[in-house]
Amino acid sequence: MAARFTRARDEYAQTHERMAEIEARAGDLRGRAVELAETELQAFEPVLEALRLPRDDPQRAARVEQARAKASESPLAIAKVGAELAELAAEIVRSGNVNLAGDAITAALLAEAAAQAAGRLVAINLTDGPAVREAVDLARRAHTARDEVLSW
Repeated sequence: MAARFTRARDEYAQTHERMAEIEARAGDLRGRAVELAETELQAFEPVLEALRLPRDDPQRAARVEQARAKASESPLAIAKVGAELAELAAEIVRSGNVNLAGDAITAALLAEAAAQAAGRLVAINLTDGPAVREAVDLARRAHTARDEVLSW
């Protein structure tokens, strides 16, 4: 919304092209977030199924590990969406319509919260490894964007 309304004002003409790009990308990310939310609703069920296997089942540990890795895919993707949205919102605060900064700040805060929460789910499921490191980096990026907008 803030990008669209910035484009409606002539005094921000120098940012119109970039605001159009941000608006389009944010729309794509919103759609992706909805898809991922639907996926996330079912993502942990295979983990629970694997945990229900008898403790002495020789395949139990491997199945739990595989299910946790698979269950971590959607929150990692959510963290990616959140980090990118937080950064786009920070860009709007920097160069968009100042009368809409509050909306962009709100977007950055919500996106950062999503990235942080999703990143924590990845860390809980996997405890270590490349996906955890990526989730930590995404949460850091979102936090940096949050700090930027809060210092505006």
